Amino acid sequence: MSISAVDSWRLKIQHRSGFDYAGPVSSSYNEARMWPRNETHQAVLEARVEVWPPARTYRYEDYWGTVVTAFDVHARHEALTVTATSTVETLPPGDLIEPGEGAGWDELAVHVDRWYELLLGTKRTRLNEELTGIAADISGAHATPHAAALAVCEFVRGEVAYQAGATGVQSDALHAWAQRKGVCQDISHLTVGLLREMGLPARYVSGYLHPKPSAAIGDSVVGQSHAWVEWWVGRWTAFDPTNGVPVGERHVVVGRGREYGDVPPLKGVYAGPASTGQAVEVTITRLR
Repeated sequence: MSISAVDSWRLKIQHRSGFDYAGPVSSSYNEARMWPRNETHQAVLEARVEVWPPARTYRYEDYWGTVVTAFDVHARHEALTVTATSTVETLPPGDLIEPGEGAGWDELAVHVDRWYELLLGTKRTRLNEELTGIAADISGAHATPHAAALAVCEFVRGEVAYQAGATGVQSDALHAWAQRKGVCQDISHLTVGLLREMGLPARYVSGYLHPKPSAAIGDSVVGQSHAWVEWWVGRWTAFDPTNGVPVGERHVVVGRGREYGDVPPLKGVYAGPASTGQAVEVTITRLR
């Protein structure tokens, strides 16, 4: 699959992640979700996942359609490293739904069974009474679900400040709301929770972002994985509430699910002493 467009970008992504252990580990069983998806607004030109210590890998798509690289390591090791390298062509946002367009509130109610799993709260997207009241106020103030969804993104971005290191991967929407700060994962969880409370099917999206809209060819940035949201109003619409922009040529989709727990970049189980930490490094380069 290839994309041909004047405004398309070509991004090279290197994502290195792994664990250090307090002593030798005899075996480990792992899953990596670092392989970008081929879909309408992005084309994967090249991708590979490498493991150290060396291990045989195999790939499959999980329940949510995310590509999983699975592998077992049975050699004794004190560290595990997974490096995913990919080149992806991406497109601008394209045909955006206007605030007054999309499915109406009555039409959403008809599709409850179709999107049932994406309307349920989860451990990381649950809300308290204050937030359910806010969701009701926002939905009541807007004639269409899409306009309400955009208002939710604006509200969360205005209330919760982005602060690197403010939370961890186990944090939930309520934690970020209580301290009014968090990272893209928290902002997306809170947004998803509010959208579902209003009756909009919503997905948590995991991937990568080149943070510079005017990035020159050859520009590389070192950062982290990124997260944003999608909601359904007759069709799926993607939006980045952390940055307040539609998802476009700077974004690369890896996986979708109900929350972070469905799309962690690396997870596994092992036999041996405790882990002493996880290292993550993401480098994104604009090639075109």
